[in-house]
Amino acid sequence: MNEVFGMALPRKVASANYMRENQALFACPVCGDQMTVTEDCIVVCDNRHSFDIAKQGYINFMTHAATSMYGKDLFEARKLVIESGLYAPMHTAICDLLKQMNTNVAVLDTGCGEGSHLASIKNKFEEQSDNSFVGIGIDIAKEGIIAAGRHYNDMIWCVGDLAKSPYQQASFNAILNILSPANYTEFKRLLKPNGLVIKVVPQSGYLQQLRALFFADSEKESYSNELTVERFKENFLEVEVKRITQTIEINQELIPLLMHMTPMGWHQKNEDVATNLTEITIDLDILVGKI
Repeated sequence: MNEVFGMALPRKVASANYMRENQALFACPVCGDQMTVTEDCIVVCDNRHSFDIAKQGYINFMTHAATSMYGKDLFEARKLVIESGLYAPMHTAICDLLKQMNTNVAVLDTGCGEGSHLASIKNKFEEQSDNSFVGIGIDIAKEGIIAAGRHYNDMIWCVGDLAKSPYQQASFNAILNILSPANYTEFKRLLKPNGLVIKVVPQSGYLQQLRALFFADSEKESYSNELTVERFKENFLEVEVKRITQTIEINQELIPLLMHMTPMGWHQKNEDVATNLTEITIDLDILVGKI
């Protein structure tokens, strides 16, 4: 966090300073004009549409009411699961893709939630590359963005809807879309020439141990991402698919958190059914698209 005379700045001020360094990325979600970050921690366009930076360091660009099924507890659970290293191979694979671009990168994580995936990828990138990494996360779920602003410094966290995007055209080297719905029209608008759209979708073995417990002998016990992959391929001229799969031992303390962060566990009345799990499978496809 930024410091003045050896003292840490308030999170709101530090975030405003970081946003100001990258204010060229912003476009007013109301009128589309360029935006400026003021000394008063306000993001404002030439037409005087303004948005305050919150004390937690995030900014709310929503222009209409929206509801989310995801609450504070889910995002706290997700943060602990992700920071446990369960998704580390995926983070490494995405980091490698970004390093291969051999340039400073601006990366937008769409549907970023509490920001744990983006933070992990940024940390890996900065450990392994001399290039800079500007990380921006956007989600319609305010509780997730509040958590991101509270936990992760030196990134930009936005409550917003990609249907009314608060970003300029051709602003990002890479757009991440991790286990989240996509908006390909907006992705293409926001992507720089030679940029990448990196979408992560479940493969057939993803969390198969939980699926077998909760959906045994039903059609939900099996899963296919075929339609999602086909739609991705329809939207990009060049597509590469990387599969990340591993089965690892899981700490018993993570099991209820994992159940809480994934929809398949939301309606289970008896969490004890999963206490005998000793391992879990992470099985994902990383779809890489170029326009």
